[in-house]
Amino acid sequence: MYNRYQRPNNSRRFFRPNRFGRKRVNSNVVYSYIEKAAQSKHIATEVIVPNTVLFNELEINQTIKRNISQAGLSQLTPIQVKGIPAILSGKNVIGIANTGTGKTAAFLIPLIENIFKNNSYKALIITPTRELALQIRDELRKFSYGMNIYSTLCIGKSSISNQIYDLRRNPHVVVGTPGRIKDLIERKVLKLSEFQTVVLDEVDQMLDMGFINDVRHIISFLPEKRQSLFFSATVSSEINRLIQSFAPDPVVISVKTQESRSNIQHTVHKIQNGETKMQILDSLLKKEEFKKVLVFGRTKMGVEKLSRELFDKGHKVASIHGDKPQFKRQQAIRYFKEDVVKVLVATDVAARGLDIANITHVINYDVPESYETYIHRTGRTGRVEQKGIALTIIE
Repeated sequence: MYNRYQRPNNSRRFFRPNRFGRKRVNSNVVYSYIEKAAQSKHIATEVIVPNTVLFNELEINQTIKRNISQAGLSQLTPIQVKGIPAILSGKNVIGIANTGTGKTAAFLIPLIENIFKNNSYKALIITPTRELALQIRDELRKFSYGMNIYSTLCIGKSSISNQIYDLRRNPHVVVGTPGRIKDLIERKVLKLSEFQTVVLDEVDQMLDMGFINDVRHIISFLPEKRQSLFFSATVSSEINRLIQSFAPDPVVISVKTQESRSNIQHTVHKIQNGETKMQILDSLLKKEEFKKVLVFGRTKMGVEKLSRELFDKGHKVASIHGDKPQFKRQQAIRYFKEDVVKVLVATDVAARGLDIANITHVINYDVPESYETYIHRTGRTGRVEQKGIALTIIE
């Protein structure tokens, strides 16, 4: 639902510098983000509406089916309906889908089945962020429970010596971020010549974060005869070139239905004279309906300061950003998932790929610098067709 607000007549169109010399997004641009998000819900795009398919109907091992059932899953999502059979048949696959559409299970389930059938089978999964790599590793463990399938997590800000030790145990699946994977290749402890499959998840985010050259370098160590799986919310010309270079004759599956889900209410809170952003945020978080809130800040230092101020005001809060040690980031996300804390304050990069259920509100404490960032942030709420509210505080 879109709430329309009258735009101030005296607001300039794009950006104005703040007192630190950085560009600050003008409030007028925020209204344009909201308006575009509302309009995107009505754009006609490719939609796959399959007949209902249950996981029990898949031709996969019974242990996997049991694990899927215990994870609370029963019916396949569109990308799983089309993706799982294509991957099981050995085809290269390009999956175009929003976050939260079930694409992780779409590639993990056939990988687990392939490993079950061939114990020497190996797969490399590359993700843009440590948090997403952790989520994929956890999903892999959940779906492969009791099947003696081993994995290694290769991410930065974690002990590389432990990762080297794990790699020497010859894992079936390596999940990691481009920088650490490249480092391990250069140390000659990660040898990709025996890997049959590579999965690139959130390719558009890897491009945005400047990882594409690292990804090209990593893929060059894989055997020419392999299965390549690419998943992305969008496919730019540069991503297309990457796909054409490394995935001949792919099956393209598009289940992206809209940029902004219709079950998210977009709104703003304009700062009035005498108010501060912290006062507004504090008063909002004290309201009963703000049950599980993700707050976005622009800088690492700002996020850490904001979380401390909220803690001092009595809020149960945790934070994630690039300067925080990995174990503390994992702890913060776990506390938020398990409702130990009510508020998680995050930077955009740290929150890339986060898939946390039941987030009632996303608050843009610092205004996002682009429409794509706005969509990424607000898409953290309203998951699995639940209602969500995206609120931006503007001056």
